[in-house]
Amino acid sequence: MRRREFITLVSSAAMWPLAVRAQPAMPVIGFISSESPDSFTQFVHAFHEGLSKTGYVEGRNVAIEYRWARGQLDLLPLLAADLVKRQVNVIFASGGSVSAPVAKTVTGIIPIVFVMAADPVRLGLVASLNRPGGNVTGVNLLSAELMTKQLDLLHELAPKTRTIALLVNPASPYTELQIKDAQNAAPARGLQLQVLRASSGGELETAFAMLVQQRAEALLIAFNPFFTNQRDQIVHLAARSGIPAVYPAREFATAGGLMSYGGSVTDAYRQAAVYTGKILKGAKPEELPVTQPTKFELMINLKTAKTLGLTIPPTLLATSDEVIE
Repeated sequence: MRRREFITLVSSAAMWPLAVRAQPAMPVIGFISSESPDSFTQFVHAFHEGLSKTGYVEGRNVAIEYRWARGQLDLLPLLAADLVKRQVNVIFASGGSVSAPVAKTVTGIIPIVFVMAADPVRLGLVASLNRPGGNVTGVNLLSAELMTKQLDLLHELAPKTRTIALLVNPASPYTELQIKDAQNAAPARGLQLQVLRASSGGELETAFAMLVQQRAEALLIAFNPFFTNQRDQIVHLAARSGIPAVYPAREFATAGGLMSYGGSVTDAYRQAAVYTGKILKGAKPEELPVTQPTKFELMINLKTAKTLGLTIPPTLLATSDEVIE
């Protein structure tokens, strides 16, 4: 080998580590949830779909650090602090109205994107929906506002109903606001409200036993990730109790629930992922208004209605988005 060629080769080899160091670091998303990964598969998939719309694919040009509390809410502060220590570029807070407030308490700098049913303004997460301010934005599913509509649907389905039960999760910081919203809406429809609380599988069994004991005539399920994850058990308990129920998401109706009304949770995760991708490209949370669903789905399960001995009013069938037969 000629001396000039040898020097060129050695010089090029010496530059390799510098070239590697010069490459931009792969951005990292911190994905934190109060729930478990096995129950969030479809929502994680929707999040990946949303990211891809902004050009990001996990493992190719973005990394995702997952932190799952698995229902142990006291772990959330530690998990959020770990993501901050990891110096992630953005935190995606999911699993209800718990994760985002916790994330905000540990960082006022790292952008936070949420998906939640609770009102982020009432929780103090954002200054307003149009102008969030600070480091937080996301998608609000409007569940509290939809509760009034769900009560109307329940009343239309069973107009002679006078006593209804509301199932809530006491572990959620938004529970008391959900109860207040339902209590304000029920009397105007001639309904008496009974509140049932459950935050575990065993407590769900107890709640439905109380529902039967108190002779509630119908059931309204408050929006909560724990209930969504336990939808099979809840639908089974409602069927066993022989009580008509209105649910907050289509996943319940497809699992055998009588009727659901609400925005699409999977669409919310896609939109939140789009926001996450925009932030990775330089957008600021304060510049991204909190979005809300523009379409709400009414789903009716005729098979379940038949089992319960119910006749669905033609007006409900005519306005439904999907009927499961």
